[in-house]
Amino acid sequence: MSSHPEFLRSKFHGLLHDQIRHEFDAEHQYIAIAVWFDNADLPQLAKHFYAQAVEERNHVMMIVQYFLDRDISVELSGIDAAKSHFENVREPTALAFAQEKNVTEQIVQLASTAREEGDYLGEQFMQWFMKEQMEEAANMTTLLTIADRAGSNLFDLEDFVAREMSGPSDASGAPSTAGGSI
Repeated sequence: MSSHPEFLRSKFHGLLHDQIRHEFDAEHQYIAIAVWFDNADLPQLAKHFYAQAVEERNHVMMIVQYFLDRDISVELSGIDAAKSHFENVREPTALAFAQEKNVTEQIVQLASTAREEGDYLGEQFMQWFMKEQMEEAANMTTLLTIADRAGSNLFDLEDFVAREMSGPSDASGAPSTAGGSI
């Protein structure tokens, strides 16, 4: 370890640094969605999105730990405003789906860039994120499909979320989290 950590060492590290902001933006948006569901008296959907927000926070802290382990400085920037007002249950669900599709593209780009640059440690680090992102995108696809099927019958949607989407997530093989996972 050097006594003067570098800020960025490569294009991959630059993109990974940007990903910190993307993950914080996702956390912020999921909190806004959870609050909207909570305010609409949809506790299962609210609980689901509060948990999603915590997952995004933990992703940030995994990236922070990666930078700490590689002796690379971390700078935290601001986050974007979250959308907080929705017309119906489908709207925040569709926003979450679109967000997960976007994050999937970002993660694939990160893994691809690490590979192009011959950063095998970076590429290996991104493997867990790719697996995790596939699961996240699939879950949001399912949730959006079920929301569409349920239509105005929100009891069925709440029941589905409670029954099918409230189990513990598989964190096996997850990278270390700076400060510990919450």
